Amino acid sequence: MNNNQLQTNGPVYDNAGFRHEEGRSPPYSQTQGTYPYLPQETPSYVAVSPKPINTHQTTTPETPPNTEQKKGINKCPWQNILCGSLFVLAILAVVGILLWYFLYYQCLLGKSCRRGGKCLSPSQWCDGVKDCSHGEDEAQCFRLHGTNFILESYSTDSQSWMPVCADNWDNNYGRAVCDQMGYRRQDYVSSSQTSAGSIALRGYMKLMAGSNHESRIQSQLIYSPVCSARAVKLRCIECGESSAAPSTRIVGGTEAVNGAWPWQVSLQINGQHVCGGSIISPNWILSAAHCFQKYSDPSVWMVYSGKVRLSAFSFGSGKRVNKIISHKGYDTETSNNDIALLKLNTPLTYTGTVKPVCLPNIGMDISAGQQAWITGWGALRSSGPSPDTLNQAQVTIYSRETCNTPEVLDGAITETMICAGKLQGGVDSCQGDSGGPLVVKQGNVWWLAGDTSWGIGCAWRNKPGVYGNVTYFINWVYEQMQNE
Repeated sequence: MNNNQLQTNGPVYDNAGFRHEEGRSPPYSQTQGTYPYLPQETPSYVAVSPKPINTHQTTTPETPPNTEQKKGINKCPWQNILCGSLFVLAILAVVGILLWYFLYYQCLLGKSCRRGGKCLSPSQWCDGVKDCSHGEDEAQCFRLHGTNFILESYSTDSQSWMPVCADNWDNNYGRAVCDQMGYRRQDYVSSSQTSAGSIALRGYMKLMAGSNHESRIQSQLIYSPVCSARAVKLRCIECGESSAAPSTRIVGGTEAVNGAWPWQVSLQINGQHVCGGSIISPNWILSAAHCFQKYSDPSVWMVYSGKVRLSAFSFGSGKRVNKIISHKGYDTETSNNDIALLKLNTPLTYTGTVKPVCLPNIGMDISAGQQAWITGWGALRSSGPSPDTLNQAQVTIYSRETCNTPEVLDGAITETMICAGKLQGGVDSCQGDSGGPLVVKQGNVWWLAGDTSWGIGCAWRNKPGVYGNVTYFINWVYEQMQNE
């Protein structure tokens, strides 16, 4: 956190563990709009190599016309027939290979399992039957929508998402769905009812008569144009609650009080703070992939929580890390996909100062102009001293269009990133803040919008900080939680 402008000639990058190459060309062609909502699917693309161009052409003397060919005379007709047949066979072979590739491997008529290339018809997705060897066809069948936590189910018939009707629904079904989404049953909060609003225009998914919560719930839901009750509101975990409000207005960073940001953790090696992170469940911490490029061994890391002063953590009293899952698409050159999950050896115990932040739901509006908060034990200025007490700062989220202008970040912001700070300078994350949270408050709870990724300097004018776009990665996050 910084409110001092550092006057230097070249860029200084704000997060330990990541450095951009100076003078690189922008990896991203600028598009309009703000950060995207959760993509429904990730399309697959097939790269087609262009035909080589012969740049060394020579002039060939013109061949006199063959008078016999002009008259339709062919001395060896069988050669033409053979060549023509071979050509047709070659074309058919190519077409056959392409058809096999697209229809079976790429699975254009349905969906494919991630491993093995098995192609499933749309009706086999979320039908309650595990068709893929790793179960991914039944893994992403439920999601939560908006700040009201409306439960949505994927409809195989319409191949779309619909709210779940609360008719005959109870906590047993809610607990089963939360468990299927990747949360622990013992952390379950409640199922209630709420208005579905415009997302119910196409109807609902409703429990069939005689349903049983012991079986996969998605196989027991059918389409219904109406619902005699309202939509299911599902809380799988108590999240996003703070016991102390931050100050309403700041210029630079200010010290946080205990309980204001109960999801903030310190990731340490040998008792030294290295990166930040956010509690998203008792077993899981969300951070940045670049924190673990050099130290990828889980056994060297400890996770400390519940206090605002680093000196208050006693060495060895934190939680050990069982597994580090960095996004496979993380690019050290562009910082694309800078997100990671840490699974703890033993779960955290919730207290007034140890609580999870809410993962963003589909349909939430996290866009340009919104105010957000960043927290961390990072340096107070570029290459400056780090505080013992957790600092907090309020920042503005900017559109990707604004951030990609030449005078700001010159095309470096992709859809996997969020750009936030103060264009006038003075407020930013800095070294040691990496992996820590960027949060927004909506619906009276706090949501994790981003993880601290990279930046140019600390609090420079027209150089806002860059954060991993958690909304973009939400399917990936749930997938890891389900697999583990």
